Amino acid sequence: MVNKTVKKRLVLKKNIQILLTKILLVIIISLIGLICIKNNPEVKKAFIRNIYEKNFEFSKTRKIYDKYFGSILPLNEIVITEKPVFSEKLTYNETNTYKDGVALTVEDNYLVPALESGVVIFIGEKADYGTTMIVEQTNGIATFYANIEFVDIKLYDYIEKGELLGEALNNKVYLVFTKEGNYLDYKNYI
Repeated sequence: MVNKTVKKRLVLKKNIQILLTKILLVIIISLIGLICIKNNPEVKKAFIRNIYEKNFEFSKTRKIYDKYFGSILPLNEIVITEKPVFSEKLTYNETNTYKDGVALTVEDNYLVPALESGVVIFIGEKADYGTTMIVEQTNGIATFYANIEFVDIKLYDYIEKGELLGEALNNKVYLVFTKEGNYLDYKNYI
């Protein structure tokens, strides 16, 4: 009995030492990386380009994480007791190719729904599009919604398919679809 207790304590002590060693190694590697970034202009430019100028693809990261570690949250087990009042499909009168996407002609005061569920990864102004929101959908496609007066949606909010995004300005809604930096044909998604 005493031997088992002593063995358990030794194993626990060894596991704690391994954990602390791993934490210390991660800290050291992180510090070395930060020093390299600070002192080397080329590494700093590459870091800034890859971290700040590219879109972060949440769906890819989630798929990799789910593959190796399982779901981070039991999202499938959450029961939603309240349903949104607004749950519409996209309707429009006319389509015209515009820049890298499409310009939809819609009715006055048209309320714009989300085409698919996803995470809001950008809200702001885009040249030639005006007020723009980019939603990275769960299927990995990033959808740009532009020329819309958005409702109270914040960066990194999760939005559901059909959820109200806002009201179209000047009877036009601009949509752009991208995946992994490539523009996609809008006809496959509206």
